[in-house]
Amino acid sequence: MTRFFCFAFLLLIAFSSTSQEITIEQAVMGRSNDLYPSGKKQLEWMNNGSTFTFVEDGKLMQEGLKGKAKKISTKEELQNILGFDLKRFPSYSWDEKGRLVFERDQLRYSVDLRRKKFTTQALPEDAQNQDLHKGTGAVVFTRGQNLYISKDGKDRPITNNPEGVLAGQAIARYEFGITKGTFWNEAGTKLAFYQKDERHVTDYPLVEYGSTPAKLKNIKYPMAGSESEYASVGVYDVNSGKTIYLDFQRLKNDEFYATNLSWSPDGRFVYVAVVTRNQNQMILQSFNAGTGQLEKVLFQENDQKYVEPEHPMYFIPGKNEFLWISEKDGFNNLYRYTQSGKLISQTRASFPINDFLGFSDDGNACFVMGSGKNATENHLFKVNLSDMSMSRLTSEAGTHRITPSNDFTYFFDQYSNLTTPGVTQIINAEGKKQKTIHIAANPLENKKTGKVELLEVRADDGTLLHARMIKPSNFDQSKKYPVLVYVYNGPHVQLVSNSWNGGAPLWMNSFAEEGYLVFTIDGRGSSNRGKNFEQAVHANLGDLEMMDQLEGVNYLKSLNYVDSNRMAVHGWSFGGFMTTSLMLRNPGVFKVGVAGGPVIDWNYYEVMYTERYMDSPQDNPEGYEKANLKNYVDQLEGKLLMIHGNEDDVVVMQHNMSFINACIAEGVQIDFFVYPNHPHNVRGKDRVHLMTKVLNYIKAAL
Repeated sequence: MTRFFCFAFLLLIAFSSTSQEITIEQAVMGRSNDLYPSGKKQLEWMNNGSTFTFVEDGKLMQEGLKGKAKKISTKEELQNILGFDLKRFPSYSWDEKGRLVFERDQLRYSVDLRRKKFTTQALPEDAQNQDLHKGTGAVVFTRGQNLYISKDGKDRPITNNPEGVLAGQAIARYEFGITKGTFWNEAGTKLAFYQKDERHVTDYPLVEYGSTPAKLKNIKYPMAGSESEYASVGVYDVNSGKTIYLDFQRLKNDEFYATNLSWSPDGRFVYVAVVTRNQNQMILQSFNAGTGQLEKVLFQENDQKYVEPEHPMYFIPGKNEFLWISEKDGFNNLYRYTQSGKLISQTRASFPINDFLGFSDDGNACFVMGSGKNATENHLFKVNLSDMSMSRLTSEAGTHRITPSNDFTYFFDQYSNLTTPGVTQIINAEGKKQKTIHIAANPLENKKTGKVELLEVRADDGTLLHARMIKPSNFDQSKKYPVLVYVYNGPHVQLVSNSWNGGAPLWMNSFAEEGYLVFTIDGRGSSNRGKNFEQAVHANLGDLEMMDQLEGVNYLKSLNYVDSNRMAVHGWSFGGFMTTSLMLRNPGVFKVGVAGGPVIDWNYYEVMYTERYMDSPQDNPEGYEKANLKNYVDQLEGKLLMIHGNEDDVVVMQHNMSFINACIAEGVQIDFFVYPNHPHNVRGKDRVHLMTKVLNYIKAAL
């Protein structure tokens, strides 16, 4: 009896030690707590196309397609070459001469590990938006509103702009796939750059509370229906030091968007996809890079709702032809054009092509990423340019992240799915596996975490919607469980994926362990489903999205283990808009809601995004009025917590302030919390406080 008791006690200890709960703090800070699948750190291809490196225990390791990894350097050896200490092995890349390159303290180091020598290149102090041309070593950068070039150790200005005119930065508030503001031609002899004139855009006040007294920080924020920035494109000649500007001719005095800037391979022409202010038309134009004059309109695309080009031109090596990505036929496809704009052929994918990776070494094929038949996945495809046929190269179900070698002969294929935490392997250009580099263990193996399920729900018109459910580990179908619905449902975001944990952040698993079901559904308007699926919400944001979220609720109510009287909803940004919409326009469905950084009135949101999906307030006053959540505050049932970062420059605080004013006018009580000195998202250790507040509020109400 005593032996049995001791054995049972030891089993209990063993079970306790191997089955630990995940706290909210651990979940939010999960990457630092090793709660996410491991992978090869700092994995980089070398220039020979079949050799790669990675960092392991402070050692730089080299490995090929055959054989085992070998050490080629260590942090200590690198320190000896450089003559100073390093906290860790630096983030690096390999240049065309096989040198290890990294940046530190405004210096770019190029290290020859074999010869144990290095060179440095000084980077300008206070420089932002740096853009290096590797071939010439010239660097352009911004300081204040102006653009500069640093070459041969000397800095000189490219622009001399007045206050309010900014050069060399991303424009259009990062819409249309714009991520930067400078573009070198292949030879490094000319530089094209974006410039925006914001002098007529209204100043918007933000307050910094980190000093005494607090400081006013004005930003330029063009709201829907108001004046926007004026875009231009400059071309700088490195040799002459002169700058010309592209002549947009009839569009010069109009507000338009200059997007998807590209260079011809010979550096003679600059191409710009010009999108009109109403975003119904895109005109692809060719300009002379020496004079700035319009050479030709290659083609244009029109749509009754909106066009949204997000990719530059991709010129086919050795041919006067290029590929263009457009969803004009329903899904993002590749269209092959002559350099003069004549359509030759196209792919016929029935799913969106989301990313273009590059061309094969012989120029006969290219490689792209897309979902394939399952919209919750992401795969590598090879496109045969002779007939534009596509073949899928990644065979395993799931979400694949691909990094090609320099010659596109081999690819790092890092993938996961619902049952696979992570695999890193090498495949070739035919999709055949060459080597498995790393298989990640399940970091939640010894944690108490419930089952994650991917589900399918139908919208009112039969459209398939993808959903995800997280249950507690001790789930009992005979019990009734409260539910938290996490929502976004806006453009360019997909929450549900066939990836590790279903794409869910770990706080959802932690919350589920407290006896909740956590449910998410990607309704119409969300990404990766094609033009019709996303455009279905045009001009009436909130309507169809709510219908699809409520179809998710109906599905939940059909389950005998769901307590439909204890349901909560939470979301951020567009998800905050959806959370507030569901609480106000469908009162009684949810007992509690928490809306973070919510859009309340689309009149207050930025021009580029809002007028794409809602048209302008002048053209669509009914849509704006219907979506204005201040009109529904008197319908609130249940508890509602609104959260905002006081320095939010994306969804400005005016949204929440106007909503609170409306609540006061109607005598409606809500709760409100501000995160000082935070922009649109609350990150770092403060996010632990945020998620604790959100989930405690929901628990108290349910």
